[in-house]
Amino acid sequence: MFTGLIQCLGDVVSRRGSNREARFTILPRVPFPAPEIGESIAVNGACLTAERYEGAAFTAYASGETLSATTLSSLRPGGVVNLERAVSLSTRLGGHIVSGHVDCVATVAAVAKRGDSTVFRLDFPRAMGHLVVPKGSVALDGVSLTINECGADYLTVNIIPETMGVTTLSSWKPGALVNMETDIIGKYVARMVETGYANNAGNAPAEPSGLTVDFLRQHGF
Repeated sequence: MFTGLIQCLGDVVSRRGSNREARFTILPRVPFPAPEIGESIAVNGACLTAERYEGAAFTAYASGETLSATTLSSLRPGGVVNLERAVSLSTRLGGHIVSGHVDCVATVAAVAKRGDSTVFRLDFPRAMGHLVVPKGSVALDGVSLTINECGADYLTVNIIPETMGVTTLSSWKPGALVNMETDIIGKYVARMVETGYANNAGNAPAEPSGLTVDFLRQHGF
């Protein structure tokens, strides 16, 4: 589990494999204290497992499923990525709960300055629209952000200078592809509503309860 607070940038040192699977060696710009083989690391929001460390650099495997569902398929040596290690129970949860399981790839549609901040509009597949709510949380390339406005297939986010300075968001331009993970709590609520299991712990299909996604949105969920 992650929080969407990026710990540092990392440089892609090498890539081995094909479009079906790949192993990346990544060098964090800030060395990880007490690195552990087998630990989970979010790379641009996608959860990978550190197979080995060579000095400060780690190597992680990305399966065909991961490459097909994320932007990691386009990573090449010289690329820069957002890095976050998995949280511990003593970690301050400053962002939101992020699983590192990317839901879709979004596209940067527009970029505009608003004072010292930068506003991005991103388009995403319409199938994700019911999981995106105004003032809700979203992880974009692993960064925990608050949604300003949204529709069935787009959202906007306001990025402050601090976030721009310590993440890859400063390189986003129209047309850029971005890993997007919606709020995990919203996904569970939507699943219960869709399957009618909201009232009976999943033992049998429940009678219609009147609980809908629109109702939850109206009441702040």
